[in-house]
Amino acid sequence: MNIEPAVPTTKNPPEQFAGDVWLDPIAMPHEAGQTMVVATVRFAPGARTAWHSHENGQYLRVTQGIARFGSRDGTIIELHPGQTLYTPPGEEHWHAAAPGVYMEHIAMLQNGEDPATTTTWAEHITDAQYEGR
Repeated sequence: MNIEPAVPTTKNPPEQFAGDVWLDPIAMPHEAGQTMVVATVRFAPGARTAWHSHENGQYLRVTQGIARFGSRDGTIIELHPGQTLYTPPGEEHWHAAAPGVYMEHIAMLQNGEDPATTTTWAEHITDAQYEGR
């Protein structure tokens, strides 16, 4: 057993996020065969991801604020603290803080065979998509 070393908070890149979004790793693979990745992600009000999908799906547990999750069919789901969203493998989606509130979630996923391609990023969402129009 060991206590994990502290890892500095990082700001997520503007190529994949609009607004201020910060990441704090919780768990990363150490040994061969381990694939679990867990992180706390904090979004400033209105901040959002670009469209993306995950090779093995993703779980997102909202811990603070109000979260918005959108899919390509235009559906937007709002989640509150204590609720968990599951996104199946390959489903394109985005996540964001609702207007006027910070949002924090714990992101949980499993890396694919190539960790660099576990998440496939696409274009940024539009204001209309974020607003459900």
